[in-house]
Amino acid sequence: MKFVSTLVAAAVVALAGAAPASAQDNKLRLLTWSDYAPAAVVAQFEKETGIKVEITLSNNEEMISKLRATGGAGFDLAQPSQDRITGPQQEFGIYKPLDLSKIKTAQFIPSMLEATKKNTTLDGKVYAVPEIWGTDGLVVNTKLAPQIADYPDLCKPEYKGKVSVRLKRPTLLAFAFADGKDPFALYNDPKAYGALMDSVGRQLAACKPNLKFFWDSKDQLLNGMRAGEVVGAMMWDTGGWKLQDENPDIRFIAPKSGAMGWIDTFALPAKGRNDAAAYAWINFNMRPEIAAKVAASAGNFTASAGAERFMDAKIKAQFAASFPEAALKAVHWYPAVPAGLEEIEGRVLDRVKAAQ
Repeated sequence: MKFVSTLVAAAVVALAGAAPASAQDNKLRLLTWSDYAPAAVVAQFEKETGIKVEITLSNNEEMISKLRATGGAGFDLAQPSQDRITGPQQEFGIYKPLDLSKIKTAQFIPSMLEATKKNTTLDGKVYAVPEIWGTDGLVVNTKLAPQIADYPDLCKPEYKGKVSVRLKRPTLLAFAFADGKDPFALYNDPKAYGALMDSVGRQLAACKPNLKFFWDSKDQLLNGMRAGEVVGAMMWDTGGWKLQDENPDIRFIAPKSGAMGWIDTFALPAKGRNDAAAYAWINFNMRPEIAAKVAASAGNFTASAGAERFMDAKIKAQFAASFPEAALKAVHWYPAVPAGLEEIEGRVLDRVKAAQ
């Protein structure tokens, strides 16, 4: 589940350590999500620090795959979700612990920082701090699909060929919660977890006639909703609010069974060559006024303390409307994924994809 006082350039460089000694030292190789490194923010960072930023866009699965393939080499800073840290670290050793003394922790929302540190701690060492957060729930055209209030409603016969979800693990988890189960409570019981995922997989396979498509990109999904080809979807919150600005009939709804909350982080790849640049980028991006720019670009919220002063008032109002107190308390925040669980989920998703 998705707010920064201006520092002079010398202060940022000091946080990064001594001035770079070579062209390689003068580069930050960043593995991140789309829109998390907007051009204006990158330009300001480069101007203040003299460090060039080389950006590779990715997602959770690809980040882990890239780092696994190189043993954690090729990048200086990565941004996996907080539930994708300890499991991959145990299996593949792709991250290195953070030196929290080099991070301006006062710039973070304390509760979110502590929660992320807890969820990314392994053998007493912290591997990540939070940056961007948000939720996945339902985006519904309330004029065309007024009965959709929870994930299983997407599978009602009247919405045949008119809904969409991702063929990813969040969909499995969301449908499990909607079925009255708690998949997170089974994380340490692979057999029981596998049985639950098999059950959810059968439900999703039966729901396939209702799917216009499994969405892969945000543009694909947003355009489907705009055109009325998709009347309901499992989608992130700010995507729904963006569509609402264009069409007031389209709303983000926190499902009855609870929205799914996520936090994307900063983590150091195991064989990164420029930790100093990575720490400089973290500290720069968590300044409230910078964090607000990144959040606006990403279309989500930030773990930066004080950034709300710079956030768009409309987004804050939409958040309040979608998440009354009860809905906010019902958010299911992703815990760390134990090693091996994603293999179980992958097999189930493959069966859903192959189902006729």
